[in-house]
Amino acid sequence: MSEQAGVDAPGGTAQTVKPVVTLWEQYGAGAEEIGREVARSLGLPYHAQAFSSDELEHPESSLENRAVLTTVLRTMGGAYGGFEGRDIVTTQQERRDLITTNNTAVRQSAQEGGVIVGRNATVILADRPRTLHVLLTGEVADRVARAAAAAGIPVEQAKKRQVREDDVRAEMSRVLYGWDPHQPDHYDLVLNTSRIPAAAAVSAIVNAIRATLS
Repeated sequence: MSEQAGVDAPGGTAQTVKPVVTLWEQYGAGAEEIGREVARSLGLPYHAQAFSSDELEHPESSLENRAVLTTVLRTMGGAYGGFEGRDIVTTQQERRDLITTNNTAVRQSAQEGGVIVGRNATVILADRPRTLHVLLTGEVADRVARAAAAAGIPVEQAKKRQVREDDVRAEMSRVLYGWDPHQPDHYDLVLNTSRIPAAAAVSAIVNAIRATLS
């Protein structure tokens, strides 16, 4: 885990800490469907990921997140935002500010308990008690088909999103937090939703997080 990522230090005893499930998905693996149902089953909130697929596809279209997303892409450099005309001190400060803001948001969500999708919560909350870290994966064709159906978009558009999102979301984590979210060693549970139906995935996650509460 990156030194910048830090660890969660919730107040109270372990028995008073609300359970949290962190979800990371490869594009189209079903995080929203599964995550919302897990949250409902636990009677706790669902915390969506910071940037939607629409926002990543068209960063200029989001009035609420445009400035933050533009800054994230700019700090990543290269094909995402570039460093033209920017000094390294400014870029590093922006990176620190992004990490601090995100850490605060994740820890606030964790105090409420529930399901947190993305946001690098897997590493930010790595040492938090009563927390389960889950990776959702699957065959590319299955993920593309699921994402197209869920978003109501053509399969060809979903294919383009899959290539971009699997790359850019992972790169955000590598640049800002120094970890690769595609590596399974960060997770307590890895579920292949090409083989495991959503309802069974929900049951597996709920049973696993409840086991941490005993």
